[in-house]
Amino acid sequence: MSDLRELYHEVIIDHSKSPRNYRKLESANQSAEGDNPLCGDHLTVYLHVKDHRIEDISFEGSGCAISKASASMMTQHLKGKTKQEAEVAFEAFHQMVTGKGAEADIDQLGKLAVFSGVCDFPVRVKCASLAWHTLHAALEGKSEPTTTE
Repeated sequence: MSDLRELYHEVIIDHSKSPRNYRKLESANQSAEGDNPLCGDHLTVYLHVKDHRIEDISFEGSGCAISKASASMMTQHLKGKTKQEAEVAFEAFHQMVTGKGAEADIDQLGKLAVFSGVCDFPVRVKCASLAWHTLHAALEGKSEPTTTE
């Protein structure tokens, strides 16, 4: 178990210090803002969707290591996926970080499974899921900021 926690820690630190897809996506045709007032995380998710497929995805903002790492890994995981595949991944990720996910659901998340330990720290669930809730809002075209409260 300590090896898994060590991997979790290394991946979080790597993606927090060098987040992937961290930029304003100039070609975005959908976006949403998200806020976690408890932790101070605030981010914007940008999507370029064509024919129901996420052709490009990025994010900007500030937040704790878990929030930034989750957003970074989410963008890597979802680039090229359909909106439906993104919604399925959102649900699987949410179930995993809240400790309700089945092993099969976690398996489909690939590298995102490093966040499975978040469920042991309930106060961090909102940090890990902020980018995902913001993505969900962007996919639905919501204009008001998403909040974890």
